[in-house]
Amino acid sequence: MSRPGRLFIARHGETVFNAAARLQGDNLHTPLTRAGFAQADRMGEALRGVLGAKPDIRLWASDSGRALQTLAVIAEHLELDWHDARRDPRLVEIDMGSWGGRYYADVVAEHGAVVDAETRLLRPAPDGEIYPAIARRVSAWFAEHGEAPGDKLVIMHGISSRVLRGVLLGLDPLAAYDAPVAPGLPQGSVTCIEQGRETIVVEGSGGERA
Repeated sequence: MSRPGRLFIARHGETVFNAAARLQGDNLHTPLTRAGFAQADRMGEALRGVLGAKPDIRLWASDSGRALQTLAVIAEHLELDWHDARRDPRLVEIDMGSWGGRYYADVVAEHGAVVDAETRLLRPAPDGEIYPAIARRVSAWFAEHGEAPGDKLVIMHGISSRVLRGVLLGLDPLAAYDAPVAPGLPQGSVTCIEQGRETIVVEGSGGERA
């Protein structure tokens, strides 16, 4: 899929829920840890090397606290005003329903594996969001805003960013998930999609948990 400009897609830094091995899903505020801030610093440094100071780029983020904290650090490296960023709830993480906020170990003890060993994707909760729904909402965001001219930086989450990347790269739907999903990357990673091709700007040092 071709588009004007480049789309930089970043996964936020490590959070207190990640460190505690809790399922965070679309929880709106799970603050970054010190490791998470360090990962955001590294993303900002890498993007500064690619884009330079005060680049002409549109800033976007999920409206979750962890995405906005990550963006604040990156924006400082780029010498951009964080307040100019636009938020959209369609960029949030998968909704884990009644599993959200619980310890992974407790949910696994009650319901079995939560993370698919092969795909490293989260298993949807019985009352949670399914992958086609994620694909619809991130595709709707892109249809409304992604084709605007110029570069864009989007701060997202582990699962939702994988689905957006899968959609934009034109990947086939994954069996059992009914949605296109790109390979996973650690927290603190940034990729760039341009003219239907993806490159990794920086690979983060965080874990895989969403």
